[in-house]
Amino acid sequence: MVDKQRGLMETSLEQTQIRRFGPGETTLDLLPGDFILTHGNSWLGRLIRVGERLRFRGPDRRYTRWNHAALLVDSDGGLIEADESGVHRAQISKYTAVEYYLVRIQASNDERTHAVQFAEWSLHQSFGWLNIISIALSLVTGIKLDLGLGSQETCSSLVARSLEHAGKIMETDPARAMPADLAKQYYVEPPAANTPR
Repeated sequence: MVDKQRGLMETSLEQTQIRRFGPGETTLDLLPGDFILTHGNSWLGRLIRVGERLRFRGPDRRYTRWNHAALLVDSDGGLIEADESGVHRAQISKYTAVEYYLVRIQASNDERTHAVQFAEWSLHQSFGWLNIISIALSLVTGIKLDLGLGSQETCSSLVARSLEHAGKIMETDPARAMPADLAKQYYVEPPAANTPR
């Protein structure tokens, strides 16, 4: 079901709500435990998108639009995310200049609290470079390699593992999750090709 006036899409997955925010658009309707998907053109973002395109083919390729994810941890726009510098706090306002999708999960207050607690526990961990390398080697060789460490997170593994603490089980191993896995799991469809990014 789509509410075109508000740009809100409800999917069949537990009535998850997905809302697109274009450049310059913001919202005050935020809940801890929800997450965002976005995309960028940094070298790491481009590398992630290449890996996603190796894994996702056919109709699933549309989910490779996203190469970054972050978890909302408060209703004021506080985020916890993982990037090259590690796991840290940020604000959703950081993404006002770019397109992002807000994914509102169906969850109780307790489940949301558990998701946030895991993300906070993960603060200051290192970025999951070994996870990225093992995913890349698996994509190239076809052999499942697991080189990751429990004390490292990628952006999408942080979100997937946080959601797991809220009882939201991924179809893929959360440690190997890519932003496209989150998009596919929650049916986050890309906008029309001519939509401003």
